Amino acid sequence: MKRLGTGIGWRPEIADAVERMPGIDWVETVAENVCPGHLPESLRRLRERGVTVVPHGVSLGLGGADRPDDGRLAALAERVEALGSPLVTEHIAFVRAGGSLTATPHLEAGHLLPVPRTRDALDVLCENVRIAQEALPVPLAVENIAALIAWPGEEMTEGQFLYELADRTGVRLLIDVANLHTNHVNRAEDPAKALAELPLEAIAYVHVAGGFERDGVWHDSHAHPVPRPVLDILSDLASRVSPPGVLLERDENFPEPAELEAELASIRRAVEAGAVERVKAEVRAAGNAVAARRQAAAPGGRREVRAEAPVRGEAGAPRCHRTGTAEATRGAFGRPEHRSVDEARQRLGVAQAALLSALVAGTPVPEGFDRVRVGVQARALAAKRADVVGKVAPELPEILGADYRTAFLGYAQTQPMTGGYRRDALTFAEHLLSAGRPGDAAARRELREWWLERSGPAPRSRRPVRRLARATRKVLLRR
Repeated sequence: MKRLGTGIGWRPEIADAVERMPGIDWVETVAENVCPGHLPESLRRLRERGVTVVPHGVSLGLGGADRPDDGRLAALAERVEALGSPLVTEHIAFVRAGGSLTATPHLEAGHLLPVPRTRDALDVLCENVRIAQEALPVPLAVENIAALIAWPGEEMTEGQFLYELADRTGVRLLIDVANLHTNHVNRAEDPAKALAELPLEAIAYVHVAGGFERDGVWHDSHAHPVPRPVLDILSDLASRVSPPGVLLERDENFPEPAELEAELASIRRAVEAGAVERVKAEVRAAGNAVAARRQAAAPGGRREVRAEAPVRGEAGAPRCHRTGTAEATRGAFGRPEHRSVDEARQRLGVAQAALLSALVAGTPVPEGFDRVRVGVQARALAAKRADVVGKVAPELPEILGADYRTAFLGYAQTQPMTGGYRRDALTFAEHLLSAGRPGDAAARRELREWWLERSGPAPRSRRPVRRLARATRKVLLRR
């Protein structure tokens, strides 16, 4: 696997700072935010300097019940080619549910949601990963995600689930140590146990990010400094294997460049501290092996005594033993021959649609879920929708002013997202205009003009007015 080194998430807001930062070996960019035919000049300059650029997808939904969309896969492959990337990454998550598979309304989460660690979900995920691998021109790595909620009736730990996935598909892993910390706080999962169960030789690189805790819940915000517990998990990982690459993620609330550079320095120190422990472990293991051989060779010694060699990762670093072989794990958690992936898709689809409907459409919470946590997740999804729509359509907060957020959250309670964020912005505007809002006449006229300009396949000035669009406008203009 290519050694990447130390990197940072490239975002337009910090593009200039990233270009000037010392010691940046590579960057990662959100794949969906890149237009292959019009790459940002900053990314072009970084590539010309030999800096590796890795596209990081967020919308495939590999953990969803449906097969990966061919169009999304083709678009991701196009971005890989445009950036000349050695690999591409995505998430172990579902982002949409419903539709024809379950004969229920199609819903979009606008966020990465956890998949249940069950045999059905693993079977579906493995097949979806294989489909993606065949469609993409470079190796694929998939990331463990943070979760506010846990599925009832899970059959595997996170480490076992990831181990089986890598073993059955050969996919690489992008391990997010911040997400391991999130799951430790929110789901009482031991990050050391997860690391001990992982196939560390499959790691492509590592994510590090910050967050915050509120009312006993950790929010993986990517907008706060990296906390000490996350750095400690990174050191633990580095004590087990030498990670090919480590990357700092920051998506908003960007600090001054000096603060980002200080965080990168802390990340490097955490990796170095882990490497020291790894070397110590290797020395101890070598000493134990020599002592065991001497004991076996001594007169009267037991020649059967043998030091057990540590399991090693790709870079030769020792790591903890896993319990059982791949075959034994598969026997416990794998897919028996009689299980049908199509049937698994159906069952998984029904379960995911029920949960997502509770989160975004206000339907009853499915049995077995923590209702309080589902409520926390639902509010977080609505808040993220408001934030992203405000960025996608910045004119809306300008037109509505201080009322924007309250108005959007009220809209989100009854109007789940069924398309992308741009469609969501238009639907929000339609919702307001249909209700005769905003109350200020000047603001309402401005909002109406904004909606009319963007509600068709092309701006009004460059397209004929169709009857349906004209009729819809007449209804809105009478308000």
